[in-house]
Amino acid sequence: MSEQAGSEQARKTAEGLEYLTGFGNEHSSEAVPGALPLGRNSPQRAPLGLYAEQLSGSAFTEPRTHNRRSWLYRIRPSAAHPPFTRIENGALRTAPFTEAADPNRLRWNPLPDPAPGTDFLSGLWTLGGNGDAAQRAGMAIHLYSANTSMTDRVFSDSDGELLIVPERGGLLLRTELGLLAARPGDVALIPRGVRFRVELLDSDARGYVCENYGQPFELPNLGPIGANGLAAARDFQAPVAAYEDVERPTEVINKFCGNLWSATYDHSPLDVVAWHGSHVPYVYDLHRFNVLGSISYDHPDPSIFTVLTSPSDTPGLAGVDFVVFAPRWLVGEDTFRPPYFHRNVMSEYMGLIEGAYDAKAEGFVPGGGSLHNMMSAHGPDRETFDRASAAELKPQKIDDGLAFMFETRWPITATAQAAGADHLQRGYDDVWQGLQRHFRA
Repeated sequence: MSEQAGSEQARKTAEGLEYLTGFGNEHSSEAVPGALPLGRNSPQRAPLGLYAEQLSGSAFTEPRTHNRRSWLYRIRPSAAHPPFTRIENGALRTAPFTEAADPNRLRWNPLPDPAPGTDFLSGLWTLGGNGDAAQRAGMAIHLYSANTSMTDRVFSDSDGELLIVPERGGLLLRTELGLLAARPGDVALIPRGVRFRVELLDSDARGYVCENYGQPFELPNLGPIGANGLAAARDFQAPVAAYEDVERPTEVINKFCGNLWSATYDHSPLDVVAWHGSHVPYVYDLHRFNVLGSISYDHPDPSIFTVLTSPSDTPGLAGVDFVVFAPRWLVGEDTFRPPYFHRNVMSEYMGLIEGAYDAKAEGFVPGGGSLHNMMSAHGPDRETFDRASAAELKPQKIDDGLAFMFETRWPITATAQAAGADHLQRGYDDVWQGLQRHFRA
């Protein structure tokens, strides 16, 4: 594909056109007719002089329903590359985290604006996480802030999949399997090992990243909810094949066991002409989430807002959940409608994409985030509690905010750079001051 044709493909993708739909199923796409072989994944000679290559995101012998793999038909095989050498990690950190886990409630303002010339990869800043990337267990929370596109530079993560949550500015994700556009209100997932480049659709970009070391994200089981509700499989969009036939030096950076490694290829590795499989990137519009809730009394648990879950070895206990608090109606009778006061065996990091969050009066702003580690007490601040306790319980539409949560089974250890950051709010505990005694025997 010429660079001009590639730009046109990028424009169409940025407009939300030319997507395949579905989640976790077998997909196929070809940028050139006849590039996909029929009936055989790896024939003696692949069509059009291409190389056949399998990219496995799971062990060969995992159950079919959990198996993730894609066949790629590319101009050059991935094996044709020079040696990788270590480079600086910048502000990127990886589990196991050696700092002491903190039981205190923590909250941050947005990341400061980066220096000119900062791209997505250079702008990654690790807040914390848990587990062990080498053991493929746990997760990490990163923030990003960028003001320039990645140019002649490609990234892949061997440690885990990347769930990208834009908060400001749109991203064009140019992956091996094609292009995805993700704007604030969307989430995009790059599977483990898939190479990609991030180009900015606006002058700058900022957002959140969950790096999932464990089992790949999947849709939660619906149980008594039935066949419909929450996130629908058909709303997850996979890319159409789009390749680069570019022969010029390209830096390929691989995150491996917590460190960044670099090699300079003499061509772009985003040269997949056709593909089929289930190990694919995708994008999802959070505004399509079908919110379910109480229509009688009581406030439902936040698990009812789960978009994606990474299962663990214990049924019902997630390595990490991705939860969204999307626009919704509140209609419960005699019910305290904001989120209730709470202590949880799970650990919660919450971010805000737009607007305001109904459990906090101030201080929690788009681009910021709060960390409530396991069993740390949290809930509405005093102003929100007083207002909600006296509110008229008529039907109310919550549509002025879009918040999300990364929830994980293990404590989240904040990195030293996060615990000592200038944008850490030092007086977060003060929001619960003034919750006075009202008990009368």
